[in-house]
Amino acid sequence: MGEVLSQQEIDALLSALSSGDVEADSFLAQEEEKKVRQYDFKRAVRFSKDQIRSLTRIHEHFTRMLTTFFSAQLRTYVQFSVNSVEQLPYDEFIHSIPSMTMINLIEAPPLNGRFIIEVNPNISYAMLDRLLGGPGVEMDKIESFTEIEMRILTQLYKRAFSTYGDAWESIAEIKAEMSAVEVNPQFLQLVSPNETVVLISIGVTIGEVSGTINICLPFVTIEPVLSKLSSHYWMQEANRRNASQSSKEPLKAQLMNSTVEVVSLLGETTITFGDLLHLEVGDCLALNQLAKEPLSVMVGENKVFKGQVGVSGKRMAVQVLHRVKEEEE
Repeated sequence: MGEVLSQQEIDALLSALSSGDVEADSFLAQEEEKKVRQYDFKRAVRFSKDQIRSLTRIHEHFTRMLTTFFSAQLRTYVQFSVNSVEQLPYDEFIHSIPSMTMINLIEAPPLNGRFIIEVNPNISYAMLDRLLGGPGVEMDKIESFTEIEMRILTQLYKRAFSTYGDAWESIAEIKAEMSAVEVNPQFLQLVSPNETVVLISIGVTIGEVSGTINICLPFVTIEPVLSKLSSHYWMQEANRRNASQSSKEPLKAQLMNSTVEVVSLLGETTITFGDLLHLEVGDCLALNQLAKEPLSVMVGENKVFKGQVGVSGKRMAVQVLHRVKEEEE
């Protein structure tokens, strides 16, 4: 927004225009210059501010789940929080992370391809130290991970990041699974260098150790659900849920007045077709049901109750004993 002029400055400007001291064309030229702005195609803006806000809300939910999970696993003070959400080229992200770090590749259908959850080495070593009974301190010099350390951390992160799909439950049904682990970012070519990605930086505090976890979401990965990352969609979903809730009561009232056929099954038997043709009045068929055993009460084609036969007044009746369990059915 431009600077607001006072009434005295406006009067002086109008006076200068009328006297010819200031040319009107110069103001038009300045206005044209303001309309031109530089655009860097390597840093293409492909996500709207509304979509960035939605991604921030999703990952704030994810950080709360991570705080609960790691607090239980490490048995110490753990805090996760979203520091920033920005979009930048993939190449810039790769060159910004340490050369020796934990890069977890995640697959999350129906999202396309894979995305990255990178855990800084000082955080990884603090977690490892706590898991092995130590106080959870960071290492002064981190050179490489041993095979045993990689195995322990991989199993820990696999359980932790499997909950990532739960953070998206209000947007889409996503099942996240860790597919691979890499330690050197230079050997990882997930998308083209100029591809736009969303970088979610999460601050981590474990006891007295601080660090970051970076989540790199390429544009092509979240493109299938991009249209749902808007406040308009969230408002539509909320209205749809409210409408669905309000329509349940009339449906319930109609169902309560519906009539169903209830039949008591005395028993069953199997005979040949020849015996069926020769059946006569007075013949007896032996059923697979003892007289003292409870009968099956059918609602439609389903066995719903167990009952016993009897008389109510001058009518035959069946007394309901209990509901049939699924395993019995």
